[in-house]
Amino acid sequence: MPTARSARRTRANLLLLLASAIWGFAFVAQRVGAAHVGPLTFNAVRFGLGALVVLAVIWWRSRRVGLSRERDRRAWAGALVPGVAAGIALTIASNLQQTAMSSVPAGNAAFITGLYMVFVPLIAAFRGHRSSGSTVLGVVSSVIGLYLIAVTDDLTIGSGEWLLILSTLVWAGQILVIDHYGKVSALRLAAVQFIVCSVLSGLGALVIDPAPFTGIDQAIIPILYGGILSVGIAFTLQVVGQRDALATHASLIMAMESVFGAIGGAVLLGESLGLRGFIGAILMVGGIVISQWGLARQSAAIAPDREPVAT
Repeated sequence: MPTARSARRTRANLLLLLASAIWGFAFVAQRVGAAHVGPLTFNAVRFGLGALVVLAVIWWRSRRVGLSRERDRRAWAGALVPGVAAGIALTIASNLQQTAMSSVPAGNAAFITGLYMVFVPLIAAFRGHRSSGSTVLGVVSSVIGLYLIAVTDDLTIGSGEWLLILSTLVWAGQILVIDHYGKVSALRLAAVQFIVCSVLSGLGALVIDPAPFTGIDQAIIPILYGGILSVGIAFTLQVVGQRDALATHASLIMAMESVFGAIGGAVLLGESLGLRGFIGAILMVGGIVISQWGLARQSAAIAPDREPVAT
């Protein structure tokens, strides 16, 4: 008979797998949306929608547990500064990524974006944190995979691929920013960073997008998917799932996002990686899994009984 703990972990793993699938297929939504609206317009609307979903979840959870006004106020105050800092990084990363989606296939973009999971322990190592052999091996495998996917036969890399590579560095920085501030309400931090990203992207759209806030009606389905499902619901699933999932399991499941992105690109957009891209994809996913497995085991060894961040 399964124990209550094992049942919770199974449920948590399924929630994380669903979140990964939603995020993976979001690359298809972003690719389709890029054909109709400017990148900053797309992100302004979708992160605004995502913020509304998370705010609704926060309100429901606060009512459910009977959270007092004072505790609610302190929770929002604690999430404000890290939320703004993470929101600025989110704005840069998401708009670099969305700009690239007009020229890079969804599957390729998913695998390249997955590099942020390798860059997080790599950047941490440069900041003085102890690295591991698995991190080094993961980086080497991912770099070889990146070469096979992004570099053409004449040894050039497209502008879209460069933007995605740059965005992964910013994604990694955003994660480290959140980690730096320690324990705050994860959902409130998410709401703040989504609002910041929506506002900054909206202001940027007025200046940068050639036709700001036009074509939204043609991209309404990708925007709704990207905002309500990818930003709002999937993040909430991640927060709930990571409360009970083992760190090693969570990191490996989250690495599946790239695979779902490739599946979505192939099934819905008729994309094909080709043999070279397929080998590169295997190497990149392998590198992500190896680096995250080592990082999760190292974290578990340091703080095996650490309490989850309050939501």
